Amino acid sequence: MMTCLKLHHQRMMAACALFLAALTIPVKAQVIVDLSVITCGQYGSKDRDTQDVIAAWMSGYYNAAKNQNMVDLSRFDRNQKAVEKYCKTHKLETLMSAIQRTAY
Repeated sequence: MMTCLKLHHQRMMAACALFLAALTIPVKAQVIVDLSVITCGQYGSKDRDTQDVIAAWMSGYYNAAKNQNMVDLSRFDRNQKAVEKYCKTHKLETLMSAIQRTAY
């Protein structure tokens, strides 16, 4: 009985130690972007990696709306370039509007 209690106590102490250690780990800030209001100018000011993530998300969003479950990477690339070209001269327009005007 004593061994069982000792083992239970050790497990509880280990669990508490892990919990306290987890509290001291720095937490990364979450970044939330409302893509319905982002403008072409805001999109253009992001770094290339962020632009690619936004473009991929938008592609998935519009393909899902059309019930398309396949990705045509060459079409994705053409659309991204067309939207970026359009956005250079329409910085105040929303990115979603620019996509609807230029992508196919």
